[in-house]
Amino acid sequence: MSHTPAQHVEGAARLTLLRGADLVASPWKNGGGITREIALGGSPEAFAWRVSVADVAQAGPFSRFEGVARTLVLLDGAGMVLDQTGAAARAHTLAKPLDVVHFDGEAPISARLIDGPTRDFNLMVRRDVARATFEIWRESTSRDVQGETALLYCASGTANVRVNGGEPVALATGDTLRIDTTDKARSVRIETQGDGALLAIALESIKP
Repeated sequence: MSHTPAQHVEGAARLTLLRGADLVASPWKNGGGITREIALGGSPEAFAWRVSVADVAQAGPFSRFEGVARTLVLLDGAGMVLDQTGAAARAHTLAKPLDVVHFDGEAPISARLIDGPTRDFNLMVRRDVARATFEIWRESTSRDVQGETALLYCASGTANVRVNGGEPVALATGDTLRIDTTDKARSVRIETQGDGALLAIALESIKP
């Protein structure tokens, strides 16, 4: 069954509520896990940015994405170690929920699971066409966010979110609020309440 995300407008912003329960699971070709895409800027073949959640079931190499900046956040499980080889060899460790690593998509990386499967949040941004800011909001907050699109992913707990002083939108764990700005200012006022940890991403295109 397909689901149509709920949309409404608050001030100069269009809000889309993306329920985690409605995300479609796509198995990896190598059988090592599944990905649930949350949102995409552009086409799957030539995206400007992409946000998804992955369940990783076994160790193995990461797919390479030339020119893409990647951010990975551990959501659930005992974690993993990302072994990067080559000239910039190093190990990136995600050991507890909400641990974050940033790395280049073209880097040769292989993942080792610490103790069983993990669930991870994945942000990919093509460096020559878009830029992103990434923050973790762990408590109630009120702030202005700048960008063409903002995404608030509820990584744990629950949260109520107001945009531009509008009606609150309730987020449970795994839900995402997508906010697309509709005026030249490309800015929204966001207020949050609740015990939820939110992954807050602001995205905008790079003008030639």
